[in-house]
Amino acid sequence: MTEPMTEQMAQHLAERLYVYYRIDPTDLAVVQAAVLGLQLTLRRAHPGLQAELLRRPDLRDGQMTLMETYALAQGVNAILAQTIESAAAESLSQWLKGPRHSERFLPLG
Repeated sequence: MTEPMTEQMAQHLAERLYVYYRIDPTDLAVVQAAVLGLQLTLRRAHPGLQAELLRRPDLRDGQMTLMETYALAQGVNAILAQTIESAAAESLSQWLKGPRHSERFLPLG
C-alpha cells in the first residue's frame, strides 16, 4: 500500500485545469469546432500544453455538459488559467447556458 501524498509532495506536481459548462445539445457541432480551434491556438502559444474536450454522456435539464481539460508539465498556473478563460469568454460566450466553472487540481500519484 502506498502512503497518502503530503501537501509538500503535492506542491511538486503540476496543477491541471478543468473547466465545465452547459450548452444546448443542438449547438454541439459549432461549440466543438470553436473549442478545438481555441485549444489549437492555446497549444501553439504554450508549447507542451495538453488540451482535451469531453462531454457528459447524459443530458441534464435538456442541456449538455462539456468539460475542457488542460495540463502542462510545469503546471497550469493562475496566469495561464486566466489566459484560457479570457480566450474562451471571447469565443464561446454566445453558446453558454450559464457560467463556465474552472477548477485546478493536483494529481495524487
